[in-house]
Amino acid sequence: MKFVDEAPIVVNAGDGGKGCLSFWREKFVAKGGPDGGDGGDGGSIYLEADINLNTLVDYRFQPKYRAESGSAGKGGNCTGSKGGDMVLKVPVGTTAIDIDTEEVLGDLRKAGDRLLVAKGGWHGLGNARFKSSVNRAPRQTSPGKPGEARNLKLELKVLADVGLLGLPNAGKSTLIRSVSSAKPKVANYPFTTLVPNLGVVKVQAHRSFVVADIPGLIEGASEGAGLGIRFLKHLTRCRVLLHLVDMCPYDDTTAADNAAVIVEELERFSPTLAKRERWLVLNKLDMLPEEEVEAKCQEVIDRLNWTGPVFKISAINKMGTEPMCGQILDYLEERWDAEREDLDLVDTEHELQERMQLEARDRIDELRERLRDERLAAKEDDDDYDDDDYDVEVEYTP
Repeated sequence: MKFVDEAPIVVNAGDGGKGCLSFWREKFVAKGGPDGGDGGDGGSIYLEADINLNTLVDYRFQPKYRAESGSAGKGGNCTGSKGGDMVLKVPVGTTAIDIDTEEVLGDLRKAGDRLLVAKGGWHGLGNARFKSSVNRAPRQTSPGKPGEARNLKLELKVLADVGLLGLPNAGKSTLIRSVSSAKPKVANYPFTTLVPNLGVVKVQAHRSFVVADIPGLIEGASEGAGLGIRFLKHLTRCRVLLHLVDMCPYDDTTAADNAAVIVEELERFSPTLAKRERWLVLNKLDMLPEEEVEAKCQEVIDRLNWTGPVFKISAINKMGTEPMCGQILDYLEERWDAEREDLDLVDTEHELQERMQLEARDRIDELRERLRDERLAAKEDDDDYDDDDYDVEVEYTP
């Protein structure tokens, strides 16, 4: 299944039916009077979160949607039928944005959430509505109101409690394979992960959390290098970020320098996201000589001026992963319990996520605009220039 996390669509609600102009005609009734009925309301368009979906790919191929219009009124004071509502199924975690006004219409965070994105037009009035003591035979009616029309952008941000952050080959995919049933691609070259992968980490039979593995960042990602920063927006919903550091880099770089690169790119992308709860995970320690482990780890900690939690692991052989997952779940459960007792914390969390998503949206739009200008300039200089088309896949393994 192709992974698509953004899709522009056009929605048109149904128009209201027009009112009817009619007079009652019956044998042996001299003056029947007006009996034109009202039209029916136009159908509205809703978005509904469906837990069985995990991509917006369908909306790339079918971007236009129109709800049914209301029927016109009829004689005999018969009201026209209402247009049927249209419900568009989207993955949980989808945000609807009005492209023209840049207004965020809503965020579908839970399965079954429904959001009105285009309201149907109000029905027109039949001439029976205009009857009065001074107008016994009205001939005026009113047309139905047109339904709302909107240009929308749907944005999907995967719902995960924990997000993995790091350079390519830091061991993110290996870690998610080690602690969950997810089986993302793992290889001995960079950028094996092209889209986010999700996995459910079961610490106990009844206790679990969801972890997300996003494509790796490289230096200059905020300027479009590598796969860029477009997938970082998926971390805005995570409560905890795990910063994975490869303690045995395959090139001439050092672990401390590589760790600093990620922090710098994160701060350029979203200052609010950079202040999110973040834990340091020093990976691949099994590849270091035992006498060098402590010194190498301290070098990374000193370089980042790190004061938060630190975990020393080897994802490939699961060394240190079990206590790390236990502490993560303990932290998440404390947050969940606190939010159940204090609803103000829920509102604060939602506001924080919205701020991070706004910063992410602005940064990604800025980057896309710059890259678009560069492509246009390249096309003017080269008649054979052609845009690359990437096909990517998504996996979700519970």
